[in-house]
Amino acid sequence: MAEVDELRPVPREQAILESFFAQLGMFSFDRAKDYVEREKDASSRGAGAIWGSLLAALAHLAAAEKVYNNLTYLGQKMGGQSFFSRKDSIRTVYTSLYNELRKVVTMGRHSQPSSSSSSSSYLEDLLSHLSEQLCHFTQARMELADLYEKLHSLGSQKSVSSEELLAALEVVLHKYSSKFHHPILGRVEEGFQTEVDVVTQLLRCQAQVSEWHFLPALLSLHGAHSKLTAWAQLFQRQKETRKHLFGGQSQKAVQPPHLFVWLQRFHSALLAKFSFYFHEALSRQTTPTDMKMLTARTASDYYGKISAFIRKHDASNVSLVFDNRGSESFQGHGYHHPQSYREAPKGVEQFPAVVSLPSGERPLTHWPNVIMMMSDRAAELNALDKVVQFYDDKVQSTYYLTRPEPHFTLVVIFDGRKSEKDQHITAFLQEISGSLRNSKPFSILKPGSKG
Repeated sequence: MAEVDELRPVPREQAILESFFAQLGMFSFDRAKDYVEREKDASSRGAGAIWGSLLAALAHLAAAEKVYNNLTYLGQKMGGQSFFSRKDSIRTVYTSLYNELRKVVTMGRHSQPSSSSSSSSYLEDLLSHLSEQLCHFTQARMELADLYEKLHSLGSQKSVSSEELLAALEVVLHKYSSKFHHPILGRVEEGFQTEVDVVTQLLRCQAQVSEWHFLPALLSLHGAHSKLTAWAQLFQRQKETRKHLFGGQSQKAVQPPHLFVWLQRFHSALLAKFSFYFHEALSRQTTPTDMKMLTARTASDYYGKISAFIRKHDASNVSLVFDNRGSESFQGHGYHHPQSYREAPKGVEQFPAVVSLPSGERPLTHWPNVIMMMSDRAAELNALDKVVQFYDDKVQSTYYLTRPEPHFTLVVIFDGRKSEKDQHITAFLQEISGSLRNSKPFSILKPGSKG
């Protein structure tokens, strides 16, 4: 019996750790923090110093994770957290936590072998080992927090390059993905992996849509959606568990943190852009009525907005033109088998209409004029916020052009002469163009941002 009693503390501490990380994995940061603080108070008498030190560090980890997942470090006042002062950056917070965990690692290594029981020695080894892995986790968090700060700063930029961000994410994943693998940290590892995967897929999709690559963009969008759906089930499961445990509806379900909500919004913005850039390929799969209904559900119904603009202002045509000069892989709308061969387009065929409203067909008689303007006014268009206007006497038509991103130009054609100072047309083009640039999601990373 004495031997069984000696072994009893190990499962107890292990159960406490498993319960803490399960709560952390379900975003119950306050509950996780309160839980380990209660345990620390309860076990302060007689428990080893290493156990008390780790519990204190875990309480700080829960507080840090709350700030990290709610992105409050992007400018909100911290407030209400004893572990933070308003001057603390997220990096300072995690550095402080890292130092606490390093001390626990050292305590475990330097503790004298105990003759009284092998179980306390096993426990010290376990706590030291877990603390070492959590040190890697805090470093990964600091690098990801830096990345979100960089993403947030992109909200004010005209052009967003995903390549550099994707490279940074790959480095983080490569560096840390196998560094906190202990089964007790399973939820933490799974959450980290899911978060990095979703951000990677969304940034990759952003780049692929901007290159007009249908299948890769579709796969990235689907991959991100699947991961977000699985992630959302955590909140549902938690809701059901709480209802079952406490009965009734009095227990307030934990709301998804701002980071999760933001990832969903970024996904919605990309879905709307994808639906517009690949409207022709997607509309072949369904009826016009269903297509209209599906695009109307997207975060920004570009097709619907442009259709309404055409009706209101009596525009002859609105087209999104793709400049595929220098792109050897271009084969036209939608998906093409990798082995299928098609000669590289020449002349006006290097400038296909991605979308053309209202008829679906680009206005061929106007196309040479459109291409000429894209070439002659390239410097102005490349500024990405300029609207260029041109009236052609020969065809009695007015053209407006603007460029949402490097390979794409939005063109509006009117029959007859239109005033260069027509603010309604200019404002509409700037709004659509700015939205298609898709940098708005980055500006709303900060909690409380308008968007």
